[in-house]
Amino acid sequence: MTTTTRVAPPTIAAVAGRAPAPRRRVSAVLVATWLGCAAVLMFWWQGASPAVAAAPGGALMSVGELAGLLASFLVCAQVLLIARVPWFERSVGFDRLVAWHRSLGTTVVLLVVTHVLLMIVGGALLDRVSVWAEVPAALRTQPYLWWALVGTVLFVAVGVSSARLARRRLRYEVWFAIHLTVYVGIFLAFFHQVAGGTHFVSSSWARIAWIVLYAATGGAILVWRTVLPLLDHRRLALRVSAVVPEGRGLVSVWLSGAGLSQLHAQAGQHLLVRFVTRGHLGTAHPYSLSMVPTDDRLRLTIGALGDHSTAVAGLRPGTRVQVEGPFGRFTADRASTHQVLLVGGGAGIGPVRALAEELVGRGHEVVVVHRAHTADGLALAGEFTESARLRYLPVPGRRAELGYDPLAPAHLRALVPDVAARDVFVCGPPAMITTVVRSARALGVPAAAIHREEIG
Repeated sequence: MTTTTRVAPPTIAAVAGRAPAPRRRVSAVLVATWLGCAAVLMFWWQGASPAVAAAPGGALMSVGELAGLLASFLVCAQVLLIARVPWFERSVGFDRLVAWHRSLGTTVVLLVVTHVLLMIVGGALLDRVSVWAEVPAALRTQPYLWWALVGTVLFVAVGVSSARLARRRLRYEVWFAIHLTVYVGIFLAFFHQVAGGTHFVSSSWARIAWIVLYAATGGAILVWRTVLPLLDHRRLALRVSAVVPEGRGLVSVWLSGAGLSQLHAQAGQHLLVRFVTRGHLGTAHPYSLSMVPTDDRLRLTIGALGDHSTAVAGLRPGTRVQVEGPFGRFTADRASTHQVLLVGGGAGIGPVRALAEELVGRGHEVVVVHRAHTADGLALAGEFTESARLRYLPVPGRRAELGYDPLAPAHLRALVPDVAARDVFVCGPPAMITTVVRSARALGVPAAAIHREEIG
């Protein structure tokens, strides 16, 4: 239901009522990562041979060894960031962990390439041969380097496939399959180091410490990404109860089970969902909750953004479902004011709808701006019931047809005159999020009061 009620401009008291944003503390996870890098640096320094490092070739190889050690440590850290370790997620939040994982991925690939190049060039200088002659000679005399070569190729392949341009062109399932090969690369790099690494050949304690590091990383993956999800799957007994078309390219998948309150899922969060049926079993995808979950059911509203999400519309009731999570901090707890603006577009209206339900239930005054290209794309519109605490503003139409961008600063202020006094939550396609964030900042909303969740 649409209303034309105007909201009075914010008063000074209303703006002043915003709770101060909490100061962001330095994450213990980040501190631990830096301390680990420092420990690797000390380990390398103590094991470096001054005599070898005195020659140009030896110096290059020594720095190459440091690059390799750092790459090996950071790849363990990178894997642990997405191992679903509860302490990490409570300390940082899943969204930041994923961002750090991506950044570390670039760093690891660059370090691996640097390690290989410095070892080859340094070895060529020491052996007084060309760079092209050094590679086959090293492979002949050090057979374990074949493991390193294959591992390097896998690391580079994963890095290239994760670049933004490649991700746009690759199907998710293809990207995911390539990404899984990084575990083979990690395994090969590990054996290459303990078998022939200068710092490990001469020290059994160093080998033991490195084995413990990799075993702990593998154990974390096994426990939190395999064993516990399988136990939860058996305990919750989740199944698809209904698949309901909601609008152009959107369907809602209703799930039923037992004891769903034990998930402790909040409105606005997402789950990693694996439908246990042909065509879906190989991958798990992140889908957001579109209603406040109950003890026996929850709902996911999914946009047809790829092969997997498009095929969701064909799921049959009774299909078993495995979930991991919940994840994300796009939740009502982030609101620092009584007044909240929610902006949703595409599949982003799902978590926005759930958040509206949660916030209104907590006593917040909520405005929902629902953006869609067409009127039949306003999925879930009928669920935004008008009340004293909820105002729903559908904004259908393409910018070319409207002649303006309804989310630009002037038009957003016309829709929500008191936007500067509100927390702003926005969920939808990346371009829409960028526009809303820029408009909100231009209209005086503090950065700490803007909360976003990208649907892609």
